[in-house]
Amino acid sequence: MEFLANLDFWFTVLRCTTPVLLATMAALIASRSGLLNLGLEGTMTISALCGVLGSGFTGSLFVGAVAGLASGTLYTMLLAYFIQHLKANQVITGVALNLAATGGSVFCLYSLTGDKNASNSLPSAAFPAVDIPVLKDIPGLGQILSGHNCLTYLAFIIAVIMFIMLKRTAFGIRIRAVGESAEAARSVGINVERVRYQAMFISGILASLGGMYLSMGYVNRFTANMVAGRGYVALATNAMAAGNALMGMVSSILYGFGSGISIYLQNNNVDPYLITIIPYASIIIFYVAFSFYYKVKKKADSSL
Repeated sequence: MEFLANLDFWFTVLRCTTPVLLATMAALIASRSGLLNLGLEGTMTISALCGVLGSGFTGSLFVGAVAGLASGTLYTMLLAYFIQHLKANQVITGVALNLAATGGSVFCLYSLTGDKNASNSLPSAAFPAVDIPVLKDIPGLGQILSGHNCLTYLAFIIAVIMFIMLKRTAFGIRIRAVGESAEAARSVGINVERVRYQAMFISGILASLGGMYLSMGYVNRFTANMVAGRGYVALATNAMAAGNALMGMVSSILYGFGSGISIYLQNNNVDPYLITIIPYASIIIFYVAFSFYYKVKKKADSSL
């Protein structure tokens, strides 16, 4: 357990937390509006690819960011259209679009770069790392919290903003009202479809940021299947959050903790197959623990 005293380990935990935290916030706002955004995996894949292609072909980080955000958000809005207007099954549609994104990304990568596995031949811009003044000079704490990619700090800021927005703002209350009872919301004049489209739009932006972090922050290239199930993990961390953005942040950090352990063990002659499953196994364990906690809490509240 000596890795717990390793400052680089905790730095890695925060790095691994970032894409899942952004995807968790994306899942959370969609679920609070009454929709299941099962397309997170596909959104992250599309945005990761388009961000690299946009920045690689133009040499501009701004163009890459716009391309990633636009493509991922449009993908999410397509899912919202299928669900809202065409009344398609949320699960089937989400899975179908995820599969299309996975296969389509490899096809596009091969068509544009001639490589099916990675965009190594295409130089990509990257979001910058940020050294926080004063904090970076604090022994220990500075090594853990300073020097991260700017999207890492943005992810944690977004989680706090999401918590406040859903609890304290009129827009957040409308989202919650629509999610809890669409008919009751309609009865007081709330446009349910519009609110849900707005929630899915924000969900698309957040998931796109998570995807771009993987290809333009965590590493500086796109590789096939680089999202590696993080979109599905975000659905689990959102379930653990039970609609609370701050709890979503905690559950995402737990995933980051599991990922940090797996990275640490790579240098300790541990079976690579075991290393691969650690982050996902940790989520299952934590999910069971959270479910037990909520069950006990509900029973205690009902007995009062």
